[in-house]
Amino acid sequence: MNDYFAHETAVIDEGCEIGAGTKIWHFSHIMSNSKIGKNCNLGQNVVVSPNVVLGENVKVQNNVSIYSGVICEDDVFLGPSMVFTNVINPRSAIVRRGEYQKTLVKKGASIGANATIVCGNNIGEYAFIGAGAVVTKEVLPYALVVGNPSKQIGWISEYGHRLEFNEQGFATCIESGEKYKLENNKVEKIT
Repeated sequence: MNDYFAHETAVIDEGCEIGAGTKIWHFSHIMSNSKIGKNCNLGQNVVVSPNVVLGENVKVQNNVSIYSGVICEDDVFLGPSMVFTNVINPRSAIVRRGEYQKTLVKKGASIGANATIVCGNNIGEYAFIGAGAVVTKEVLPYALVVGNPSKQIGWISEYGHRLEFNEQGFATCIESGEKYKLENNKVEKIT
């Protein structure tokens, strides 16, 4: 007996690893050799391609395809209908399976609905990609990015609130009270 839940319409290929407490919903397809951590939630019509790795507590909303080359660390949120790519110059008549580029989504990052992540661009820890953004370059940890092409418009806390830094480079999350330091265009949480 499995220690995860899969809806009866979900297709799970052989050779997958699926962690305890994970839920896989309607019409989703988990392909061979993919690895899904504990307590993940995959909405309806989600495709996880071969060799994809999802950490623990990853939330994948409806209509998301996670292609080979993508790794999501723990606590990542993938919004409805967001898109990953894995080839820079796809052509129907040219096979480029050996050219898949890697995309790493670091711990705690959130990607909004209908956003597109062009392959080969990593998303930093706790970064927040706004709905509909098109990411064409690396995203820094704690960065808030929006638009097409995406641009950074600020910084965000681990709880998802915009950080307002004072003249000394310090900010406090309005929900958690956690403190952050901005120095040399890099944000760190103060512990």
